[in-house]
Amino acid sequence: MTILDIVTYPAKSLAEPSEKITEIDDTIKTLIENMAETMFEAPGAGLAAVQVGVNKQLIVVNTTEGDEAENSYMALINPEIVESDGEFISEDEGCLSVPELRATVKRFNRVKVTALDPDGNAVELNEEGFPAVVLQHEIDHLNGILFLNRISSLKREMYKRKVKKWMKGH
Repeated sequence: MTILDIVTYPAKSLAEPSEKITEIDDTIKTLIENMAETMFEAPGAGLAAVQVGVNKQLIVVNTTEGDEAENSYMALINPEIVESDGEFISEDEGCLSVPELRATVKRFNRVKVTALDPDGNAVELNEEGFPAVVLQHEIDHLNGILFLNRISSLKREMYKRKVKKWMKGH
């Protein structure tokens, strides 16, 4: 398995919608394994293919809770939010592609997501709270939306200025 490079803001590819996966072949299965390895190494709660430079509708989410030794994950192909309700304030949300920024984001409390698993079987998830937030965050990536787009304009502008300074320094 390979640890992949994580694409970071302001890369234009992060703002582009991802393409549907039409065939689940060995390339996709290897990508899933590498993405999971990268997510655990980072460490993160989820990772979208676009974050590792692959414009495909694929996400992996960390299903390990607490201090379990086992790093388990779920891979979802072409995931879609088909139902959502309630309001949830996701505090201290972060993103591997938006380093050094934590922010409060308004999310739905409950989501119903349909997708395919790595074997091509239909999957339906009904999640609430933190798992729902992770799914919304990763599916946003597939639609070219960064959590940066969901925070206050003041906080967003401050972050953009910080990134410009970093880039001048490198």
